[in-house]
Parts: sequence; structure tokens; C-alpha cells
Amino acid sequence: MHELQALGAALAALPESRLKSMSLDDDLREALLVSKRIKSHEARRRHLQYIGRLMRDVDPAPLRAQLAEVEGHSAQANARHRRLEAWRERLLADDGALTEFAAEFPGADLQAVRNLIRNSRKEQQEGKPPRAFRELFRVIKDIESSSPAQG
Repeated sequence: MHELQALGAALAALPESRLKSMSLDDDLREALLVSKRIKSHEARRRHLQYIGRLMRDVDPAPLRAQLAEVEGHSAQANARHRRLEAWRERLLADDGALTEFAAEFPGADLQAVRNLIRNSRKEQQEGKPPRAFRELFRVIKDIESSSPAQG
């Protein structure tokens, strides 16, 4: 029971946008969103107990997995992150890697990727903050997540 309540408290600490994107029971989602608006310590404590009671009717395993993925603790999330970083490093190091990238992700906007690669290399040479370097990672992540054959 206390474990479910702790899981509920961890879910309640997530931003509203994350809660809305997670697959949760409607009553539980609403209770978690309401907990964001409660300011009184005692009322918040009682509401977290209520959330714990709602969670008795829900299988906690998928919720734990979703929470671990959001927090970046899952092995799958870590592996995906490493895979995306490897793509970014390959694209920056080798011009031929863009051809491999295009073959793996056929729907990718190669012109935008090429532009970010060029800007990122220029930033690194000039010692500027890595804005394009980070943007390249975001673009690769978006392309990979929208690809039908996530590989």
C-alpha cells in the first residue's frame, strides 16, 4: 500500500504534459492533475493517500515502466539514447554516414540534417556553444521516433 502511494507521489511530481501523454486510468490522471493545484500540506497528504487508493485498482508494473522511461532509468531509454548519440557522432565525423542515415530513415529531411551537421561542425571549430549540436540530436530523435521501422 505504501509502495503504491510512493509511486503515486512520484507520478504526481511529473509535469502535467507528461501525465497527459502517459497511458493512465482517467480517474487516476484526474486525481494526479488535481494534486498539482493543492497547496495545503495536510490536504496534499490526504490526496496522495487517495491516489494510493485509486492505484490499488491499477496494475503498477506498466506505470513503473512508464515512470522509469520518463525519468530515463530504463535500459531501453538508455540504449535508445546511446544509439541516437552514436548516429550524431557518425554524422559529424563522416560525410558518408549521411547516406547510411538516409537509407535507414527514408522519410528524413536530409537537407535539414545536412545543414545542422555543417552548423555543428562550424560551432565546434569556432568554440561556440553547441546549439546546432543539440538541435541535431533532437532532429535525429524526432526522425527515429517517427520512423515506422525504429531501428
